Amino acid sequence: MNPVDASRRSFLGTSAAFAGVALAPGVLLYEYAAAKAPGAAASPAVRWGMLVDTTRCATGCTACVDACNSEHGLPKATRPTDAQWIRKVELKDLRTGAVRSAPVMCQHCAEPPCVDVCPTGASFKRADGIVLVDRHTCIGCRYCMMACPYKARSFVHEPTTGQKTDTPRGKGCVESCNLCVHRVDKGGTPACVEACAEAGHRAIVFGDLNDPASEIARRVRAATTTQLRADLRTDNGVRYQGL
Repeated sequence: MNPVDASRRSFLGTSAAFAGVALAPGVLLYEYAAAKAPGAAASPAVRWGMLVDTTRCATGCTACVDACNSEHGLPKATRPTDAQWIRKVELKDLRTGAVRSAPVMCQHCAEPPCVDVCPTGASFKRADGIVLVDRHTCIGCRYCMMACPYKARSFVHEPTTGQKTDTPRGKGCVESCNLCVHRVDKGGTPACVEACAEAGHRAIVFGDLNDPASEIARRVRAATTTQLRADLRTDNGVRYQGL
């Protein structure tokens, strides 16, 4: 059985359907959730995802983290309570002693626990698999932070500065990696992917997991890949190679 409570998901989904409240003049919550790209809505035929090759990820390199902070206006994390959308972790195989470095961010689950526990519908999943937080309806309860098995969400404790138009932030809200949705909807790739390539590592591949011709789909088919905490059956959109 899937550990996600299907009945609760159904209830929250129904509640969200009636959340057509105005966020700004002419902008409704259900329109925001659709997150329309120019001329097209998010399509369920697409499943955006990432493949992280830990054999290419360099220990000590923070190019992906720095790029994420710059793209979204996040200050460098210096305290445990500071917002961090992507973090580098060191993983050790207890059998062989092999150590791997890897970035960890929102895993953009097909069955996201954060969405199930959100009482307002602020946490939601787009049709193309991208999991987002609507800061206009987030009440800061932090249930999603407790539900996330990957510690991928942060709470904004203090007033924000250096705001970015594409990714507004706000005190009292929860936030996490949004897969640079503003770039994706314009046909681009996430900032961390570009930065990793520019650093010469090319450890992160982004693309449509549902497209058999895409690089990410081909590599997932050809190599052994891992989903973090696959036992939870959340079906992550982020896969890891070399773990």
